[in-house]
Amino acid sequence: MKTKTLVINSIVGALYIAVTALIHPFGFTNIQFRLSEIFNHLVIFNKKYIFGVGIGVFLANLFFSELGLYDLIFGVGQSIIALSITIFSGKFIKGIWKRMIFNTFIFSFTMFIIAIELNLALGFPFWFTWITLAISEFVVMLIGAPLIIELNKRIKFDKLLS
Repeated sequence: MKTKTLVINSIVGALYIAVTALIHPFGFTNIQFRLSEIFNHLVIFNKKYIFGVGIGVFLANLFFSELGLYDLIFGVGQSIIALSITIFSGKFIKGIWKRMIFNTFIFSFTMFIIAIELNLALGFPFWFTWITLAISEFVVMLIGAPLIIELNKRIKFDKLLS
C-alpha cells in the first residue's frame, strides 16, 4: 500500500472515530444515529477507502461499544460486507447519485446483521430492532450523501487516492 493511501485512510479512520465519539450515546443502541456512517459513501469514489472506513468502525467499536467482541465481529463484518457489495456494484451502476442511493439501501438492508447481534447480546426483538436500525441508517446515509457530494467538489475524493 502506498504511503499516501495509508495516510489518507488513517485520516478517514480517525475522522470516523472522532465523529462516533461526538454522538457516542446515540450510536450504540437499537436506534443508531451514528453520523460517522456517512463515511461509507467514500467507497463510491474509490474502493481503497474501505480500509479507512473498516479501521474506523473497528476502532470506534473497540473504544466505545459496551458489547465488546460482538460489536467487533458483527459491526465490522456488516460494514465490510456492505462496502464490498457497493464496490462490486460499481461495475454495473453508473453515476455518483445512483451509487450513493444503492449504497444507502445496502447499508440499511444489511442492518439485519446488527439486529442479530443485538438480539444475541441483549435479547432485543429481532424484527423491531432491524426496522429501527434500518430506518436510522437510511436517514443518516441519505442526509450524508449531499454532504459528501459537496465535500467532493473541494476535496476530489476520487483523485485523492489514485
